[in-house]
Amino acid sequence: MKKVLYLFLTLALLVLSACGNDSTSKSTTNDTKDTKETTESKEVNLYTARHYEVDDQLYAKFEEETGIKVNLIKGDADELLERIKREGDATPADLFLTADAGRLYRAKEDGLLQAVSSDLLDQQIPANYQDKDQMWYGLTKRARVLIYNKETVKPEELSTYEALTEEQWKSRVLIRSSENIYNQSLVASFIGINGEEKTKEWARGLVANFAQTPQGGDRDQAKAIAAGIGDVAIMNSYYFGQMLNSLEPEEVKVAEGLGLFFPNQETTGTHVNVSGAGVVKTSKNKDNAIKLLEFLSAPEAQSTFAEANYEYPVNESVEPSELLKSWGEFKEQDISLSVLGDNNAKSILIFNEVGWK
Repeated sequence: MKKVLYLFLTLALLVLSACGNDSTSKSTTNDTKDTKETTESKEVNLYTARHYEVDDQLYAKFEEETGIKVNLIKGDADELLERIKREGDATPADLFLTADAGRLYRAKEDGLLQAVSSDLLDQQIPANYQDKDQMWYGLTKRARVLIYNKETVKPEELSTYEALTEEQWKSRVLIRSSENIYNQSLVASFIGINGEEKTKEWARGLVANFAQTPQGGDRDQAKAIAAGIGDVAIMNSYYFGQMLNSLEPEEVKVAEGLGLFFPNQETTGTHVNVSGAGVVKTSKNKDNAIKLLEFLSAPEAQSTFAEANYEYPVNESVEPSELLKSWGEFKEQDISLSVLGDNNAKSILIFNEVGWK
């Protein structure tokens, strides 16, 4: 009897021991899982083609408010896209941010982005500043405006982009090269509104009125006006704002001699483009990427973009900065920004055909 009882107690201890070990094993597994999830929930890897100090300030604010670390990889937009392709499924990229809807379209077409759904994003970003398939969202916008020499051009002489092809503007028009994505998107918008043939005719007429072979960036076009090379330039509005508030006295002096004009107010509206971002298809931190998008499109961040970088908010609840208000309200092109990507290849063909270098 004693032997039977002894055997029973021994077996019971073994069973309890096994259960304890299994419990410990499960606990360890769960701890490991929780640790992994905690690690993933505390970071987001951002591949960005924007290089503005205000962006870094906003990322620091996001980290402070959420505890999520923003790991930045900065570079040229096309180079970043190629990097994501090369890295494949192993890419650490969670979010791709760039300064043009055309490049966002390219990322989508290359299969690098994924659709995301967020009621907050839909609330904060109007539909025309989003991809129709929710693959990317606009975060800031800028207008492609006419900047003119206040001594040689009267505002009433200006009207539309198309009017710059007229004889009075012969050898007076300045603009960047056809390789620039902003110009590609401008022409792509014209194709969407006016068709290919009319756009080609306009581009050919504009080339005939160039003051010089296209060169340099947007600020360089303004400086060329100050140097007497031309009288009117097509450039992004926020560059003009940056020049007016530059730490370089010479840039301020150049900008103060120039005026800003919103073209096509009586016709199709001024061309607008966006900086925006999309969640990478293979993102390991998708939820955090969406949280960052929501943060950047919220009123506080939108106001910061407007005040510090002279960009227009996409969030309609946020007012532009005082400088932007001083330029006045303007009518925008009534198109979906997806058109800029849809027509990008066609715009390049037109550039080549009309000799826009």
